[in-house]
Amino acid sequence: MHKFLRTIGFSKIQTDMQLEPLIERAVNEKNKTLVINGTDGSVIEQYQLPVAPSMGIAVVGERTADGVFHRNYYFPYMRSYDGTLTEAGSVERHLEKETYAGVLEDFRSGITLIFYLTNSVQLRELVKMQMHVKARQAFLTGLASEGKILLPIEKKEDVETRKSKSNERRSLVEAARQGDQEAINTLTETDINMYNEAQHRLLTEDLYSIVETSFMPTGVECDIYSILGEIVSLRVKENVYTHENVVDMKINCNDCIFHVAINESDLEGVPAVGRRFKGKIWMQGNLEFVDEDKDKDNEE
Repeated sequence: MHKFLRTIGFSKIQTDMQLEPLIERAVNEKNKTLVINGTDGSVIEQYQLPVAPSMGIAVVGERTADGVFHRNYYFPYMRSYDGTLTEAGSVERHLEKETYAGVLEDFRSGITLIFYLTNSVQLRELVKMQMHVKARQAFLTGLASEGKILLPIEKKEDVETRKSKSNERRSLVEAARQGDQEAINTLTETDINMYNEAQHRLLTEDLYSIVETSFMPTGVECDIYSILGEIVSLRVKENVYTHENVVDMKINCNDCIFHVAINESDLEGVPAVGRRFKGKIWMQGNLEFVDEDKDKDNEE
């Protein structure tokens, strides 16, 4: 059983046997399929079973020459239409099966972001065609199994000042990655000062009145993150099979914008625009690829 099936409204399903009718329905209805040629006359097929707007279950398997479909794996997904441009996006294949992890070296939070790639089958086709592709844009989403709503904190600076400081820090981080010692020293000094200020304020204030947003890896799996972010917008969606509600929140976390979904029954507190969401998410995303050779020709 996939842990995050409950996120998209399947909290009552506890075994793979209970899920099997939905998997079969996805394959039989052939909704939004992606088909590529495999080896020995087989065909790799991906099916999607939508359960709510922009959410569903993806099933990937192999159909042999005699017409029999063998499921390889499935995963719950959520699509986003808010893209994050990237100049340093790449992919790495998982060891267990031919799925991929997306990697964003230029993620705005200052860390290297690793996420589960939801369009691995498309990438397999591009690899088979021996195309030289690069990632241009990432559409990121997070699935949460639990979380809570926190009240907002008072912001002492206006939007323009905060934006200017954010851009300045991003430039310093990029320079530090290139080996600029002055940028490294500046960032180190800034972090030390911030740590000392936080330590002083913790004597009289609560941690979450000091930390407005945060984004950090957690656990042993590389695509699981603990986040604290501001809710920019939200929408409640209903799973058409179970009639459970799923809360889809657009989150601003360390100046990164992405969508987070959570089963309404797993969310503690009442979500609202301006409030904050704190929880642990499985980060996934869809990478938009472009032909690197054509892109170079266009630049010339």
